[in-house]
Amino acid sequence: MESYKKTKTKNGISRAVVFAVAILVQIAWLAVMLVFLQGYSSYVSIVFSIIALIVALYVFGKNMNSAFKFPWLILILAVPFLGLTLYFITGHSELNKRQIKRFNRVAEWIRSLGETCNHDDELFCGKDISITNQSRYISNIAHYPAHFGSKVTYFSEAVDCMNDIIEEVRKAERFVFLEYHAIENSTYFLKLADVLEEKVKKGVEVRLIYDEVGSLVFINRDFVKNMTDRGINCRVFNPIAPTINVLMNNRDHRKITVIDGKVSYTGGFNLADEYFNLVSPYGYWKDTGVKVEGKATLNLTTIFLEMWNQIKQTDTVEAIKGFLESSDDAPTVNDGELVQPFADSPLDTETVGRSVYLNMISAAKKYIYISTPYLITDDETYAALTLAAGRGVDVRILIPEIPDKKIVYRATCSYATLLAQNRVRIYKFKGGFNHAKQVVCDDEIATCGTINFDYRSLYFHFENGVLFTDREAVLSMKKDFLDTFAKSSDETAAFENRLKRRNILYDNIIRLISPLF
Repeated sequence: MESYKKTKTKNGISRAVVFAVAILVQIAWLAVMLVFLQGYSSYVSIVFSIIALIVALYVFGKNMNSAFKFPWLILILAVPFLGLTLYFITGHSELNKRQIKRFNRVAEWIRSLGETCNHDDELFCGKDISITNQSRYISNIAHYPAHFGSKVTYFSEAVDCMNDIIEEVRKAERFVFLEYHAIENSTYFLKLADVLEEKVKKGVEVRLIYDEVGSLVFINRDFVKNMTDRGINCRVFNPIAPTINVLMNNRDHRKITVIDGKVSYTGGFNLADEYFNLVSPYGYWKDTGVKVEGKATLNLTTIFLEMWNQIKQTDTVEAIKGFLESSDDAPTVNDGELVQPFADSPLDTETVGRSVYLNMISAAKKYIYISTPYLITDDETYAALTLAAGRGVDVRILIPEIPDKKIVYRATCSYATLLAQNRVRIYKFKGGFNHAKQVVCDDEIATCGTINFDYRSLYFHFENGVLFTDREAVLSMKKDFLDTFAKSSDETAAFENRLKRRNILYDNIIRLISPLF
């Protein structure tokens, strides 16, 4: 194993500090200049007020969630010079039209070379109509087809899923694709990298995508060269620069491994040691994952190839077809069960991850169990959860006990308070940090992936998940929820009484600004 000491992160941490300081200096400089201009002339002040009003009307008319609009409206109108500065830097998720057009063109091109999304309702015979409708939504809107004959295996611990990934990579014959938000060039990733290097020497093509912000404090600038020297093709999503750039708001939050187009993985964990409890900055780390075997891997192969070529379009039609057609040879391993991997992008007006969650909540009849590290709900999700609880559905949400981001945790507790007062049961994962992002409903359907119940995941980031009805996997997830609930603390009553002991005004402010986190 290559020696790559912990001191490697100093470079990344230094870059993060330089980046943060540079951005803050630029924002401060702009704010000071705007304040100066505003105080220099009453005419300038009037102009700023008019611009603020125009921008506020623009924001009000945008097709976005109201909970996201109001903080900007208040900030822009109350403090025009600061509100306008921050809004134009970080207030929206859109890339420019040219970039959106390029991203969407690449995605449509790759999807056109694969399987079309013809939704055969006959395959859903005997299943609840809500499952058919949910799958149809993903097929029609997100353009990722439904698959029957694939298998899902659920892992209640990230380390077990990671070990399985390494063993399957050892069997790779054609290609291995990896796309992760965060990579730490330490124990577990180096173990995987050694296996990948061995496969490269045997002719296997290995590709790796990572998000630079997600990995910033874990790796240094030598990482790409280090991977290239090992024969691993490496690309960086949206590299950061110490200049104000709205594009920094969109991150690749996906976690995907694809092996030969026949086996694939996703879940909540990144390729860093804390996810496998080799280090414990926030107590015991709870994370989960799923393994997909069979033709449904096609969807995750497509998602990876979209991002690979959106960063830099290099694949030919023949190469794309070769990767996608490899899934056609995948054996049927589980008749009659739906497996439908999907992705979400901030480059359109469709919030696929949010809609999948809303559809599951609205269709729940007996129970729905939700796991998320962050709980910042919009009005529609809040209404769906409280309505489900009100009609007698057992709605339970698992959140961490130990926070990784204190202000976000305060927002999480604030929203948990409102939900608990409306019959939703809130559990805290005792002694650690719950990072799993998953939902199971009525012993019939479940989803597992990268999508948190917060604004960044639902509106700003590139995300992915797997919707499935594989009964064994669904029941395995349910069992893990029940086992985890038994080891967690039911904080419902405490949250119900929380507003009697807490600062209501502070909570209201936190909820107001939480969409901006």
